Amino acid sequence: MATNLSIDPELLDKALELSGEKTKRATVNKALREFVTRREQERLLELFGEFDWDDEFDYKRERTR
Repeated sequence: MATNLSIDPELLDKALELSGEKTKRATVNKALREFVTRREQERLLELFGEFDWDDEFDYKRERTR
């Protein structure tokens, strides 16, 4: 999908330098993947403390052979 965006050229140049990618397109795609990954990780971190853990649960005992 072709999209025209107005991106800060200095920011894009810095991202290109830091990413190690060879093209601006690859740099933007990498940045978007990292953004999505971080947001998904933040959602998982928000779940910590939301569950009641059973400290006495023995997962090995639950295995069947």
